[in-house]
Amino acid sequence: MALLEAKNLSISFGGLRAVDEFNISIEKGQLYGLIGPNGAGKTTVFNLLTGVYKPTEGIVTLNGIDITAKKTIDLNKAGIARTFQNIRLFKDLSVLDNVKAALHNHYVYSTFDGIFRTPKFRKCEKAMNERAMELLKVFDLDEKADILASNLPYGKQRKLEIARALATEPKILLLDEPAAGMNPNETLELMETIRFIRDKFDMTILLIEHDMKLVSGICEELTVLNFGRILTKGKTSEVLNNPEVIKAYLGDE
Repeated sequence: MALLEAKNLSISFGGLRAVDEFNISIEKGQLYGLIGPNGAGKTTVFNLLTGVYKPTEGIVTLNGIDITAKKTIDLNKAGIARTFQNIRLFKDLSVLDNVKAALHNHYVYSTFDGIFRTPKFRKCEKAMNERAMELLKVFDLDEKADILASNLPYGKQRKLEIARALATEPKILLLDEPAAGMNPNETLELMETIRFIRDKFDMTILLIEHDMKLVSGICEELTVLNFGRILTKGKTSEVLNNPEVIKAYLGDE
């Protein structure tokens, strides 16, 4: 059984078919890529998978359970986490507090506990601090824990967003163009980080990306989207050698 599956997923905006009969099946532990030009519908697919949009047609399942059109918070609790092309951090919070914000689903205490700082509150805070620091260390951000997230260099802000997503303990992580705005060295480092995440956390990852070097270097399978429809899909080496893909997307690489 696939971990995440979409069947005939479609959505229209004002009569325009933005995504048309999108199908994908991702197995546990897989590193899967979704590519295509600007306007192809990639982020719209992510929004459908994560509850931002409700599909006009089709279904989405997680571990065989229908999760179509559930609220984003419920999908996150079910095990789907994502990052965004435009980084979305709590920039007025510290690096540590950004990660802790994602841990509150797993460490629960009452308003009373929080106000009066009861032993339960102190125990939860200690556990959250320890878990957040463990994740920050994975991304070499532990020494930056106390600075504002907005003061991190761009590439480290990307890493912090991924660390925060992992703090929700997802079954699958969706990364929306994580290399956007990165220089070549940062991109290479990101490739290693994504591989490490998959191996260390036994994580299933769905990646949207324009950087073909990154995609070809880490993704095992690809789906190519064009004008909201699937152009082709399959093993990465086969897809990237497809003449239609080379003509449409790789001609200027």
